[in-house]
Amino acid sequence: MKTVNLKAGMPLVQEALQHLDRELALARQEKAKLLKLVHGYGSTGTGGDMRIAVQKRLLEMAENGQIRGCIFGENWSKSDDATWKLLQSRPELKNDSDLGRRNRGITIVLL
Repeated sequence: MKTVNLKAGMPLVQEALQHLDRELALARQEKAKLLKLVHGYGSTGTGGDMRIAVQKRLLEMAENGQIRGCIFGENWSKSDDATWKLLQSRPELKNDSDLGRRNRGITIVLL
């Protein structure tokens, strides 16, 4: 699973969303099935705007059929039904360092 760091360089939300769109297009070209996005969660005590914007965009894309779905980091756990289903089909993901950590700073995208 490819990891994309959207928060590198501390971009503005709009720049991060443009980066997201480019990375999703590239992943589709590469026939990737999954993408891990690192967007942060507002750990400085302010913000979290990027996380909110990225997750909103992904939910809209899932509703419009542009992606198969997404699993937010807080749900990236074996106890989550969507995660468990994915792990059954892709057992190598059980080794992901964020699995089970409830990391709100990531999102898994199913393409």
